[in-house]
Amino acid sequence: MAVRVSIVIPAYNNARFIEATLDSVLAQTFTDMEVIVADHSSVDGTESLARTYESDPRVRVITTPAGGGAVRNWDAVSQEATGEYLKLVCGDDLIHPEIVARQVAALDAEPTATLVASRRSLIDANGAEIMGGRGLPGMSGLIQGVDAIRASVRAGSNVFGEPACVMFRREVLADVGWWDNTNPYLIDQATYARVLARGDLVALPDVLASFRLSSSQWSVELMRSQFTQAAAFHRLMRAEHATTISAADVVVGDTRARLVARLRRLAYRVFRKRMGQSETASAVEKSVRED
Repeated sequence: MAVRVSIVIPAYNNARFIEATLDSVLAQTFTDMEVIVADHSSVDGTESLARTYESDPRVRVITTPAGGGAVRNWDAVSQEATGEYLKLVCGDDLIHPEIVARQVAALDAEPTATLVASRRSLIDANGAEIMGGRGLPGMSGLIQGVDAIRASVRAGSNVFGEPACVMFRREVLADVGWWDNTNPYLIDQATYARVLARGDLVALPDVLASFRLSSSQWSVELMRSQFTQAAAFHRLMRAEHATTISAADVVVGDTRARLVARLRRLAYRVFRKRMGQSETASAVEKSVRED
């Protein structure tokens, strides 16, 4: 029988955290779901640890051959999903027990919505909270999709949060061609924009997920690459939604994207000792690493 929700977990060298991730997924109050883990040729035992969870009939583990970067694994595991709704959780992030139930209810209640997102906390490698209540600034309830895209452009950052914060209608994600890797550092935000071009956003202001940070997210090289790709994304959204997103919006977004990049580096200096040296793979590795 078909399930309502597919939770898909692309994993790569996440042995330190994959059990905590799976425990958080399987602790959901909503139970009509399947859980698919795709291991991208890890060398640290991630696949073996994930397979210990296959005693739960909801869990299935597949493998993705090396190469193709993270997008290959994200696409592969998403295409295996059979549920009406799809939620991707990276192999070191955490979701709160009620997030799936809350997001299913939101999409069920709003037939024009194609995507629902919640706020999240930022945690370190040990699971300690660094910052809480992040994302969806000034957003709550049903928001027209193109207005949500404009808000993300003007913010110069991913206001919707990482995939663990988000749930899609699977058929819409398939219709837009799965994950958008045009600008790899923005694979999640760019994909959200594609999905929101087809419908509306439901913004849940509660914190329902946790995203794990690492020091390599604030390198000088990364800061420059992120800004360059953010600026390219802003111009693409302007070209595709010219009646809603103005040239001024792009200028504002570019300015804020540069500021966000600098603030990230400053935050790293503040938290580097707390985060330590033995930490999880960075968002860069989640998004663009060539395995």
